Amino acid sequence: MTDFFNFIIAAVLAACPLLLGTLGESLAEKSGNLNLGVEGMMFMGGIAGLAGSYYYEKAVAEPVAWVSVMIALVCAFLCASFGALIYSFLTITLRANQNVTGLALTIFGTGFGNFFGEFIGSTAGGYIAVSQVTKAGFNDPLFPALARIPVVGKVLFSYNFMVYLSIILAIWMWYFIKFTQKGLNLMAVGERHEAADAAGINITLYKYLATCIGGGITGLGGLYIVMNSSNGVGGVWVHNCIGGYGWLSVALVIFATWRPSRAMVCALAFGALSVMRFYFPISFIPMAIYEIFPYLATIIVLITVSLRKRRENQPPASLGLPYFREDR
Repeated sequence: MTDFFNFIIAAVLAACPLLLGTLGESLAEKSGNLNLGVEGMMFMGGIAGLAGSYYYEKAVAEPVAWVSVMIALVCAFLCASFGALIYSFLTITLRANQNVTGLALTIFGTGFGNFFGEFIGSTAGGYIAVSQVTKAGFNDPLFPALARIPVVGKVLFSYNFMVYLSIILAIWMWYFIKFTQKGLNLMAVGERHEAADAAGINITLYKYLATCIGGGITGLGGLYIVMNSSNGVGGVWVHNCIGGYGWLSVALVIFATWRPSRAMVCALAFGALSVMRFYFPISFIPMAIYEIFPYLATIIVLITVSLRKRRENQPPASLGLPYFREDR
């Protein structure tokens, strides 16, 4: 039973960056923008957050954990939002192709993260890493007293603050989209540009805000990977550390049928697949096969969702389509 509970905890921790990436991309796609640059924005958020904490620690004699954490969160969110802003300008204002622009953002963001990670690391003496104070701020349980409760406490309260932050964001997005006027306006923009425009909704504003805020949320997912789970060592920049989590997040948006409430369950399922090899190894299955389980699941999910023809499982009707007001 102990191994099973440890597996559940590891699955939740592994699901956190996937959930953040899925929520950010879902918000962007609700506005009709298909941003395939999630991987790149995760790289940008990861290196910006790590650099923010690193330079804060260099500037003060005794770094404070919560200040370092807040600086990292703000830097990660803003840098990834900047990447999304570039995408938004190209696709909304200049009406460039969304698929090509998103792929370009992935290439740019990956290079951005790896370049500055190596550059700052070389100036720091070989690699960039934050102190134990910041690592503890990102990795220690948010409710240590409750985590000591047998069984229930371990399963529910032994996680870092970013896990609970991702759950709060998912609940907030569910409520915002389903029960608020602005959320309904956002859905209208993603479903029918012309109808939303005729109703007096500012199409450009909603698209920019949804894409940039969504990009910032995906950047927090990249920060989580860097600070909490980079090859098992948090707070250190590792080359190509995002490792495809951005693409998994794009697939999870489809698996969750663009619903934040379902995204939590879907991210947990993929998180469990990614850590299964450590807890339930089978002697005749090579470790390399275990590592591709999440990607095999991605293919199965995409095929399954494409075969389901119910309207509620389909993407926003205007997803990926530019809006030309003059064509009305």
